[in-house]
Amino acid sequence: MLGWKLHNDGVLEPGAVVAPTERLGWGRTIGLGAQHVVAMFGATFVFPLLMGLNPQLAVMMSGIATLIFLFVVKHKVPSYLGSSASFVGVATAVYNAGGNPATLSGALFVVGLTLFMVGLIIHVAGSQVIHRALPPVVTGAVVMLIGFNLAPVVAKVYWPKDPWLAFIVMLIVIALSVGLRGFLGRIAIFLSLVIGYALAGLFDALLGPVTTLDDQGQSVTASRVDWSAVQAADWFGLPPVTDLSTWVQGSTSNVVGFHLPQFSLSAIVIALPVVIALIAENAGHVKAVAEMTGENLDPMMGRAIAADGGGSMLATLVGAGPTTTYAENIGVMAATRVYSTAAYVVAALVAIGFGFSPKFGAVISATPGAVLGGICVVLYGMIGLLGAKIWKENRIDFGNPINLIPAAAGIIIGIGDVQLPIGNFSLGGIALGTIVVIAVYHIARVIAPKELRRAADGASLIYDAPGIYDAGTEDDKR
Repeated sequence: MLGWKLHNDGVLEPGAVVAPTERLGWGRTIGLGAQHVVAMFGATFVFPLLMGLNPQLAVMMSGIATLIFLFVVKHKVPSYLGSSASFVGVATAVYNAGGNPATLSGALFVVGLTLFMVGLIIHVAGSQVIHRALPPVVTGAVVMLIGFNLAPVVAKVYWPKDPWLAFIVMLIVIALSVGLRGFLGRIAIFLSLVIGYALAGLFDALLGPVTTLDDQGQSVTASRVDWSAVQAADWFGLPPVTDLSTWVQGSTSNVVGFHLPQFSLSAIVIALPVVIALIAENAGHVKAVAEMTGENLDPMMGRAIAADGGGSMLATLVGAGPTTTYAENIGVMAATRVYSTAAYVVAALVAIGFGFSPKFGAVISATPGAVLGGICVVLYGMIGLLGAKIWKENRIDFGNPINLIPAAAGIIIGIGDVQLPIGNFSLGGIALGTIVVIAVYHIARVIAPKELRRAADGASLIYDAPGIYDAGTEDDKR
């Protein structure tokens, strides 16, 4: 698909929904694409750093993976593929076991290959495989724990940088999102970032530097806006090609760039459990988009999962981190009600451009943490509440312990980042929470009395083939 239908002759009515295969005028579409870049950039830049990989390369490959994804799903599933937080713990475990970035890339390549194969199986066998394994109570819980698991990022990383600036930016997000009409209301998140960035510079000029804690818990005084890295960065350039024979864990003298994967069985074993979380994460993403757009995206489920796996394989093949469908951008779509994949193509092209320009990447990465905190406190909460919306629309009965117990346990594990040590590897957070929700749900169905199973089945009829909304009232269908 090479084009999009112009929505309503380019006129955006209040409350209107722009479908994935539609677009607004290109000026507005570029603005929305910029907003998606804002939503994805922080995580896509930060997670590779935490994994010992090159963020410039990761951003570039995220754009390429996104374009591939959109092509494979025929532009029916709007999504951005960025760096995944699920792999940060895997990277730490691989390094602690004696691995290096090459063995990490090899293990993550196998994860991508496994995800690709699972997607092919689902595409051939049908989405009912996912429906049986991941009914609405499970997908709602997974979407919720994915969103709320991001809360500590706000509370512990972004917000403490300058709590009052973060609080003011949060109020700006709320005011612009609710108060603005038309297109400006749709790009409220992007406008909030620009205003917040400017406010941070104004605070520096009027109030001076702010005292905060660094990553080691030490008190430091620094400006809210630091452009030293921007001034030092080149306008154009590629990530370096890395000689891993000189790589030393924790060393800042060696910047990891392009490198080929190496395959280690121990590293692969450490990484493979994350596939379960990625399957559920992708399925939850497709379900959430279907819920927001009212479209039956079941036929795209296998394609979406396979495309994510393929994108991860390509990214890890050159030494970037693997990709995943981004929860952050679901929040942007929920806020704007614009699901046009044209905006995602713009975001992908911008990301590829960043990959060729260290200077522009440095400008975005210099966004004050407090500004991101004020924005993300709203966005991440919206992601989590989409899980509750899935439950509501599917009339999930939490008086039934088959539904209540798995969701309760998994969500607390996901939000609290509970860890389960397995040898040198620790499974926790989203991955462990997802596994618990899925496993406990199906165990509960086996041991529960027949009347409880029948009651739980009644809430799953809404996903029966051929349409995603075959059961339920007219309100449900809308």
